[in-house]
Parts: sequence; C-alpha cells; structure tokens
Amino acid sequence: QVQLVESGGGSVTPGGSIRLSCTASGVGFDFSSNAMSWVRQAPGKGLEWITSLTADGSYGKTLDSVKSRFTMSRDNAEKKLYLQMDNLRVEDTAMYYCAEGWGKGGTRGPGTQVTVSS
Repeated sequence: QVQLVESGGGSVTPGGSIRLSCTASGVGFDFSSNAMSWVRQAPGKGLEWITSLTADGSYGKTLDSVKSRFTMSRDNAEKKLYLQMDNLRVEDTAMYYCAEGWGKGGTRGPGTQVTVSS
C-alpha cells in the first residue's frame, strides 16, 4: 500500500509561484509503474482533479483552467512528484493532494494548504 506525503504549501500573493512536492513510500508499491495525479479541494467545494502523469512521465493531462500555469513532473528514482504552480490566483486557494493513479479516485496523502490572497 502506498503512503503519500505532500509538502511545499504556503501563502502567496496573486501572481506568485509555489512548488509542491510529494514523496511516495510503501511496501509493495512500485512508484515507477504507476500513473500519479494531483487533486485539490477548495473550502466548501468538492475534490477537483488537476493533472495526471503516466508512470514514465511521457504523457499527461491537465485541467484546462490551470494548463498554462501548472506543471506536473516526477522523479521515479527519488519516488517524488512535483507540481509547479505559477501565476497563482485567489481561486487556486485549496488543500492540495497527490494521489495514486490517474484521476482523483486513488489513495491521497494528508495534503498541503495553498493560500493565495492579497
């Protein structure tokens, strides 16, 4: 079973940048063979899928509203995921989670909070 731990969240002003990280571990979990995703949940809203990346990092899909601003990457040797978020907006304020698999249904970590405000 996989364990995921996110880090790197914080508070920024609109237009700022944040890079989130996620570290995967777990007996029997082969990180390099699994697609992975980032999802988020804003206050009072449901879980929203942001982006997914294949196991080898060669193909990904990203939510249209963040496509030009967010970039997901992975380091299979280190079992890490990254989410580079640029030109952040107030509406990006949310708890951010990395998730196992493609989409928003997989096991998630405890999350890291990102707050964008002026």
